Amino acid sequence: MKYLSTRGDPTPRGFSDILLEGLAPDGGLYLPAHYPQIDAATLARWRRLHYAELAFEILSLYIDDIPVADLRRLCNATYTEAIFGTPQITPLKKLQDGLCLQALSNGPTLAFKDMAMQLLGNLFEYELARRGEELNILGATSGDTGSAAEYAMRGKRGIRVFMLSPRGRMSPFQQAQMFSLQDANIHNIAVEGVFDDCQDIVKAVSNDLEFKRAYRIGTVNSINWARLLAQVVYYFAGYFQATKSNDEKVSFAVPRSSFASWSTPAYAMAPNGACRRTPRRHWFNLHRRNSPERAFASSLRKVSRPVTKSRWSRGRWMEAGTQFARTAHTTGDLHTAHRHRPQHI
Repeated sequence: MKYLSTRGDPTPRGFSDILLEGLAPDGGLYLPAHYPQIDAATLARWRRLHYAELAFEILSLYIDDIPVADLRRLCNATYTEAIFGTPQITPLKKLQDGLCLQALSNGPTLAFKDMAMQLLGNLFEYELARRGEELNILGATSGDTGSAAEYAMRGKRGIRVFMLSPRGRMSPFQQAQMFSLQDANIHNIAVEGVFDDCQDIVKAVSNDLEFKRAYRIGTVNSINWARLLAQVVYYFAGYFQATKSNDEKVSFAVPRSSFASWSTPAYAMAPNGACRRTPRRHWFNLHRRNSPERAFASSLRKVSRPVTKSRWSRGRWMEAGTQFARTAHTTGDLHTAHRHRPQHI
């Protein structure tokens, strides 16, 4: 599997390279060159797997430059009952007939981003050790990304984390999670402004190719394709728990905390067009209006310029029977297209 930039750089790159690089050299985001198709027999086999085994099977479709035995070991080390508090990892709770709630907040920081960050921490440490290199991770957060990333990277060999957050605009709980860590490789930096100001710094550094390579800078925000890939797994896990056969269909309601959060179901849907018996999943968003009373109520209100939108815009999805096709699509500069900024509270 190779990956290409959304801005047109034709150089194909392997997963391990884009894992450490974050943004492409031309400033674009990485997408897979194609989406694997899954037949009904494979889907039926996956239905019987534990979460770590399911993660391995799905990741294997997109990662071919990490030895199979090593990737399996990394998945088994990540998705354990000791870390997520339950053998199901993302258990499904029935609320009423036809309505279930999938628990994604059983990880160390009680945020759904633990699902991807815990894997990223292990992938980073593995790949850096294999290359004999180190990485400085520069991230931006309004709360959940920062704490999840820091708990996943704390104590990891070859990794230093520098996390930017808007001063005074996080919940006390998430601020305490981050600022109380004393690990030598974790560094918290409070920025005057809002989340977008923090993200702008990360994006500017990532776009400076010479600086980024000289100082070995990587990312853990949804700029990094590995973040989204890890999140794809729990859509399959949720579907298998909610249904008894592959003929059944489900709908996912996604609390929209960021553009990347609700676009991930599309990447989960993409491989499933090979057979008509494969469930066709749909998604919609639960959107809460801005509340001026609480500056830290949710990261939903703090992302006015989603940097991952170009990944979606450049790869438009068209449903054609049971196939999903991606068509190249030229877009304008998203930074200038989203000039609106949230009011300071």
